[in-house]
Amino acid sequence: MKRDNISTGGKWEPIIGYSRAVRVGPFVHISGCTAMTAQGLVGKGDAYAQTVQILKTIREALEKAGAKLEHVVRTRMYLTKIEQWQDVGRAHGEVFGVILPATTMVEVSKLIDPDMLIEIEAEAIVPE
Repeated sequence: MKRDNISTGGKWEPIIGYSRAVRVGPFVHISGCTAMTAQGLVGKGDAYAQTVQILKTIREALEKAGAKLEHVVRTRMYLTKIEQWQDVGRAHGEVFGVILPATTMVEVSKLIDPDMLIEIEAEAIVPE
């Protein structure tokens, strides 16, 4: 089966050795995304704004892999402050409220940058 590795040029991709997304056949796996952009972190201190940016990054990675948000079957959300779950959930629901992927939301002690409040992974299956 053909494998496509998709890079977005993030600064940690070559250091850690990973792809933003990997597509094998109809399956697309999106690595954990944060609100970090080429211009810096979006939404410092704001879990909702960070989640909105992360979901934009996921959408862009899906599109590069030939998939759409509608193809997402699973997301995993890692929050550094679980009490912010409502802000994160609101942003997630604005994108996935009709799609309704299986999802997980858990608290973690920290992410790679202390200003990052959330990281999200996604998996999609593209109809053939």
